[in-house]
Amino acid sequence: MSACPKSLLQLANAPLHPSPLAHSVLVIVDAQLEYVAGALPLAGIDAAIGEARAMLDVARREGVPVIHVVHHSPPGRGAFDRAGPLVAIVPELTPDDGESVIAKTLPNAFGGTDLENRIRETGRRELILAGFMTHVCISTTVRAALDLGFRITVVAGATATRDLPDPLGGPTIPAAEVQRVALAELADRFAIVVPDAAALQTNC
Repeated sequence: MSACPKSLLQLANAPLHPSPLAHSVLVIVDAQLEYVAGALPLAGIDAAIGEARAMLDVARREGVPVIHVVHHSPPGRGAFDRAGPLVAIVPELTPDDGESVIAKTLPNAFGGTDLENRIRETGRRELILAGFMTHVCISTTVRAALDLGFRITVVAGATATRDLPDPLGGPTIPAAEVQRVALAELADRFAIVVPDAAALQTNC
């Protein structure tokens, strides 16, 4: 029997603990109504919003800076119409006064925005990410954050995705498989992946 595989982070002897709350910024990406009632309903979205809310409560209680990122598209693009009602943040995750809200037009939340500057202004170098979709905007943002020198933790329970068509002509790839593979890719090299908000509270 072959040995259990190791991640690239393990092979590099990189630190594997989640981001300490005292050194982190919480970034919630694209927690918008489009994923609840629009063109892109996600599997497990209600539970993921609930976990993101738990993460938000922890952040607010512990004084962790919070940044909300939302996606805006021109009218007629089919999703995230910047002038439409479904571009709004879900009510459970409504920003408090003092929490930044940044609009983006690309999957990467750093692309064409001042997110990097907003984070650096806090003096913190670690990020905790929650939001949607796992295989697109979360994955892309995590990879960009690594390139910018940040250390990242992803709260898996506060992310979600959807079924995808197989580009090679096979059967539809179920959301649960897309989710698991997307998180495994990130955990291999780009981020620490934890199951839920509770996994962070003992790592203050």
